[in-house]
Amino acid sequence: MSAPDTGDLVERIRDALRIIIDPELGSNVVDLGLIYDVEALEGGVVRVTMTTTVKGCPATGFLKEAVQNCVWYVPGVEYAEVRLTYEPPWTPDRMTAATA
Repeated sequence: MSAPDTGDLVERIRDALRIIIDPELGSNVVDLGLIYDVEALEGGVVRVTMTTTVKGCPATGFLKEAVQNCVWYVPGVEYAEVRLTYEPPWTPDRMTAATA
């Protein structure tokens, strides 16, 4: 996959992830800043690094599974891996202006 192709795939994934709504905050995971990184690799392999608003968030399992399932359905994705991290910790500063 060439660099323009991977960039397009990353953008389509970010757009698709906007359908996932954090049940506590009522906004999508992209605009909340919960998606730290989307990386498209050779062969349609995609790695997403994400967080939740706090460690121990009761929606963690739901959000991680929803992100993985959503990414799988984007055309061009052959494998989706979702990694959860709390470094750096999430703060409201990560939210986009549309959400804030």
